[in-house]
Amino acid sequence: MKRNSFYLLVGLVALLEVVAFWVSVELEIPQLIQVAFILGILLIYGARRMVEGRIEDERISMITQKAALRTLEIFWVVFFAVNLGSAVIAFSRPLGLRPRPPHPGETELLLPGIGWFATVQMALLCLMIFLYVGFRMYYARKYGEWDADEEQD
Repeated sequence: MKRNSFYLLVGLVALLEVVAFWVSVELEIPQLIQVAFILGILLIYGARRMVEGRIEDERISMITQKAALRTLEIFWVVFFAVNLGSAVIAFSRPLGLRPRPPHPGETELLLPGIGWFATVQMALLCLMIFLYVGFRMYYARKYGEWDADEEQD
């Protein structure tokens, strides 16, 4: 499989994941998107192994490792800080199922039925992806991954 075909397959899988997410929300079956996501990732990993002309050397491995390490170093701090805030919100309410009524002049931030916890978790995962891509580009420039490889595509 050529590299561009692989990228088209990744785009198609991402589109199918969005459709599976929508169907999962409409049918209220969370297992549907969970299974679809795992199958999509397995398909992408399998297809990645069949890409022609994959060049993996020590420099590319080092760039990938450094980008992943920096992503995790920053992400765990952000993730922990957000979860600490969530714990404060959870513990500042009564221990029952009823939410605390807003104080006078305060607007309620949590809208019913939105699923803020899941939304924040998804936003943090997106942040993790953006961090990784940013660090990957930084280290690729720093260590010259794209010096000679541009002409091969």
